[in-house]
Amino acid sequence: MKQPTILYGAAYYNEYMPAALQPGRLDVDVKLMKDAGITVVRMGESTWSLWEPRDGVFEYAWMDRVVDAMNKAGIKVILGTPTYSIPSWMAKAHPAMLARPIDGGATGYGMRQNMNTDDPDYRRYAERLIVNLVEHYKDNPAVIGWQIDNETSSYGATNSSLYPAFVDRLKRKFGTTDALNKAWFLNYWGQDVNDWADFPTRDHATSTSYKLEWSRFQQDRVTDFLAWQAALVRSHRGPNQFVTQDFGSMMRADVNEVEVSKVLDVVANNPYWVAQDHMDGAFQAMQGDFARSLKHGNYLVTETDAQTEGWSSQGQFPPYDGQLRLDVYTHTSSGANTVEYWHWHSIHAGQETYWKGVLSHDLQPNRAYAEVSRVAHELRQIGPKIANMQVHNDVAILYSVDSANAIRFMPYASSPGGWTPGQMSDSYGGTLQQLHRALYRANVGTDFVFPTTPDFSQYKLLVVPSLYSADDALLRRIADYVHHGGHVLMTFKSGFTNENSAVRWELAPGPLREAAGFTYQEFSSLEKPLSLRNDPFHAGAANRVTDWAEFLRPTTAQTLATYDHPFFGRWPAITRNTWGTGTLTYEGTVLSPELQQAVVLDTLRSSGIPVDAGTVASPVRVKRGRSADGSTLTYLLNYSSDAQDVRFNGTAGKDLLTNASVAQGASVHLQPWDLMIIESKSLGSGTRPSRR
Repeated sequence: MKQPTILYGAAYYNEYMPAALQPGRLDVDVKLMKDAGITVVRMGESTWSLWEPRDGVFEYAWMDRVVDAMNKAGIKVILGTPTYSIPSWMAKAHPAMLARPIDGGATGYGMRQNMNTDDPDYRRYAERLIVNLVEHYKDNPAVIGWQIDNETSSYGATNSSLYPAFVDRLKRKFGTTDALNKAWFLNYWGQDVNDWADFPTRDHATSTSYKLEWSRFQQDRVTDFLAWQAALVRSHRGPNQFVTQDFGSMMRADVNEVEVSKVLDVVANNPYWVAQDHMDGAFQAMQGDFARSLKHGNYLVTETDAQTEGWSSQGQFPPYDGQLRLDVYTHTSSGANTVEYWHWHSIHAGQETYWKGVLSHDLQPNRAYAEVSRVAHELRQIGPKIANMQVHNDVAILYSVDSANAIRFMPYASSPGGWTPGQMSDSYGGTLQQLHRALYRANVGTDFVFPTTPDFSQYKLLVVPSLYSADDALLRRIADYVHHGGHVLMTFKSGFTNENSAVRWELAPGPLREAAGFTYQEFSSLEKPLSLRNDPFHAGAANRVTDWAEFLRPTTAQTLATYDHPFFGRWPAITRNTWGTGTLTYEGTVLSPELQQAVVLDTLRSSGIPVDAGTVASPVRVKRGRSADGSTLTYLLNYSSDAQDVRFNGTAGKDLLTNASVAQGASVHLQPWDLMIIESKSLGSGTRPSRR
C-alpha cells in the first residue's frame, strides 16, 4: 500500500482523560498535535463499553466530536474495531463467552482479551458492532483505515465448544482414528483413540503431536477470526479506507502472521524496545524485516515507546535525548510508512498507569513532546522522499512457528519466559534473534521466508534456526537450494522431527544428510560451557558453547570446529559441506553471541556476500533501500552516547536531514543518537568505520 508521505502520530484516547478535563481537553490536545506536526491518530479500539454501553444501544457522539476535531486540524484517523475488550454487561449476560484457560482454571471479568472469539454470542455482538461502526464512519473524510481488533491471539481458549471443530479438523486431516493413532504414536501409554467421540481435551495431553496440532488449530482460529472481521469491514467501509491488524510484536506462538497478512491491505506491528544504554535498533530491525517480508512491502508501526513502559512502576527507563527520533528513523529504514506512539497522554489510573505517553500525567509539553515535534517537522520535509522505500536483500532467515512450538513442548534448555520488551522469550526465538542480530551488526540486510515459501533461489544465503519440526518436502527444498548453488547456515536440532513432531526413524538429519554431509545418532546436554579447540573463529574469551551438543559424524562435510574436551572432542561442533554448487554450514551446538557473530561473518564471506568485520564493533548501523523515484537511500544510525566518525563509501549524494552534500569516501560525523539519510542517484557500496 503506497502512501504519499510518512504518517506520524499516536494513539489518542480522549475518553481516558480525567472526567473533569474531558470537555475542554480535546481542543488543547488537537492544538498541541497540530503545533507539533502530528499527522495521524489511532482511536476507538479499546472501549466497546462506550460504543455500546447497553445491549443494542450504540453511541457515537463521544467519538464524533473527536474525529471532527481531527478532521478540521488535517489529522488523519485510523479507527479500531473495539472487539478485544468486551463490556461488563456482556460478560454478565454470557459468562460462557469468557475464555477457559488450559486445565480449566478460573475465568472472570477484568482483563482484556479474555473471551473465546469463536463463541456464537460473541460473534453475534461483534458483527453487529462492527457493521454499525463501519457504516457510521465509511464516508468520513478523516478516517483513512480500519484496524481490526488489537494484538489478536487465541487468548489460550480451551472452551468445550471448540473441541467439535478440532475433531472435525482431525477427521479431515487423517480420515480415520487408526491413521491418527499411527501418525501421533498414541499407542504410547495406551492413549489410542478408537472413536472420535472419545477424543480427549488438550488439558492433560502429553502427546507432542497433539500439542503441535492444537497450536496450529489456535493459529487458524486467529486467522479465521481476523479474516471474518476483515470481510465485514470491507463489505461496509468507504472506498479509500484500508484494513490492517496490529500484531503485538511478531513471531507469536499462537499466531500465523503469514496467513493473517493475506486478508490485510497492509501489515501493522507494535514493536516495543528497551531505551537508554540498551537501545541498539536490533529488535526494531528484526521486527521490521519480518513485517516487511509478510507482504513484500511497506508496513505500519501502530504502537511503540513514547516514554517509559510497564505494568508497574519498576523498570521506568525513559529514552535519552535523541532516542525517540532515532527510533522513528530506525523503523523507516526497514520500510515503515507510519510510526505511531502508544500513546498521546499518560493514563492516570489502571494497569498501564506507568506505560507513559508522549505527554506525562501533567499533560504539559515536555522533553518527549519537543523531540516528537522535531521529528514531525523533519518528516513534513523529507517524508515524501523516504516513504514507500523498497528493500532488496541477499540473505533470508527461515522462520518456522511449528519448530518454535515443538521445541517449547520439548525444550533443550530453560527459557526466561514472560514478556520482555525487545527480547524473544523462548529458546527458538533466542536462537533466531541471535542470528538476526549477528547479520544486523554486520550491516547485512535480511528478509524472512517461511515453510510455505516455494522458492529460496533469490537469496545467496538462507539462515535456518533450529528447524526442529518440518515435513520431508521442506527439507528436500532446502537441500535442492544448496545443490543448485545456494548457501545455508543451519543450527542444531534441524530436521529432527516430522510435521507431527515425531522423531524421524531414519538416520539424522534425515532428508538433509547429503546436503549436510554428516549423520549423527547421539546428542548430549552440556552441564557447563565448553570451549572450541584452538579458538578457530578467534572469539577469545567468548569461544564457548552451551546447553546442547550433537555427535556429528562427517561423511563429506569439512570440520570447522571441535570441542576442547576429552570426550566431546572426538566430534565436530561446526561443519561445512559442499553439495552440488552450494554449501551448508551447520552448528551442532549453542554458540555464544560473539562466537555466533564470527561464524556468521565467516559464512557470509564463503557465500560471496561482501562484509567488513570492522563494522561489527561500531555502534553505527547502515541500512539501505531504494526510494520511490529509484534513488538509493543509505541510513547511517548512531546507537551510542558518543559521537562517531564513519566513512561513506556509497555514491555521492546529500543528507536529506541537513541538505549537506556527502562525497564518496567522505568521513562523516554523527552526534550521539543521531543519524544521516543520504540520497544518492545510484546504488553505492555502503560505509565502514573510519580508521584513525
